[in-house]
Amino acid sequence: MEETRKSAEEFLDLIKKSRRGKLKIYIGMSAGVGKTYRMLTEAHMLLKNGIDVKIGYVETHNRAETAELLAGLPVIPRRKLFYKGKELEEMDLQAIINLRPEVVMVDELAHTNIEGSKNAKRWQDVVEIISAGINVISAVNIQHIESLNEQVREITGIEVKERIPDSVLAQADEVVNIDLTAEDLITRLKEGKIYQPEKIRLALQNFFTSDNILQLRELALKEVASAVVRKVEMEVSKGKTQYRTEKFLCCISSNEKTTKMLIRKTARLANYYNCKWYVLYVQREKEQSDKIPLDRQRHLLNNFKLTIELGGEVVKREGNSVAKIIDEESQRLGITTICIGKPTFRPIPLIFGKNFFSELVSYISKSNIDLLILS
Repeated sequence: MEETRKSAEEFLDLIKKSRRGKLKIYIGMSAGVGKTYRMLTEAHMLLKNGIDVKIGYVETHNRAETAELLAGLPVIPRRKLFYKGKELEEMDLQAIINLRPEVVMVDELAHTNIEGSKNAKRWQDVVEIISAGINVISAVNIQHIESLNEQVREITGIEVKERIPDSVLAQADEVVNIDLTAEDLITRLKEGKIYQPEKIRLALQNFFTSDNILQLRELALKEVASAVVRKVEMEVSKGKTQYRTEKFLCCISSNEKTTKMLIRKTARLANYYNCKWYVLYVQREKEQSDKIPLDRQRHLLNNFKLTIELGGEVVKREGNSVAKIIDEESQRLGITTICIGKPTFRPIPLIFGKNFFSELVSYISKSNIDLLILS
């Protein structure tokens, strides 16, 4: 009976996958590298080959060479909304689903939709479109990927507000990097091909420095390389792989200031290995909801939400023997690597309790589990 149920579920998954549209994402290190230009060039090529392609949403940013490419392409009219007394335009999600083109072009994947839209984010619109069996070609900049948020802020000094979960990128059937050298990108900026003249000087002094571009370029190249690894992992049978299947467990508490960074780094590792990962929170007696401040409770809930957005699973346990519970959950879940945060000034044992570190090492030394301390 159990085998029959599993077989039926596997067949159902195959049916769902066959109905799902394909997702292709162009990724770049910054604005102006040519993602939208490449999308529109591909749209023309598909149209010439008899493919029913439509423009769902494309943002030209008043760039002449991009705007010229829109000519001759069928565009789905945008939906008009009134927000704070102004008439604004959004992509018409329902019109796309009703028209059911073979391929639809959707720019600005990380865009936040106007209040009153069906979905809060455009990436949610895209997920809905591919679930309806429509193929999507989209674009995003590397700084909009959730798990890279901390690294991008360290590089540029800018907190990027509009972000997409890594799980969206993981769903992509193809990820293509649109690459330019730092010199070529800066030249395009100076020639007025990215921003209006009044914004160029400020951009050169802030975001578009050579050091920033080189580091963002490296992140983009690494991300696409990871996507290729994931694709190979999924398409090559598990029997042919020569290494163990990884599973990561990220251990957090309610009072760590670097918890978001810890979660994001674990997500990046799991993303690279294309494996499952979990966040474990052990609620000790002194951390019961009636004993810790509301801001800590909000901090915890936000971290649980971040975990889910990044594709992880939240595990919550109660008890004071933190190391023992971590070991129990590691054994139950088949964890290969436990991730904990590196303390700033206090010794490690004081993160979760006086003897936490020595107890944890004692437990995992009896099993084939790695311990990773993330800075």
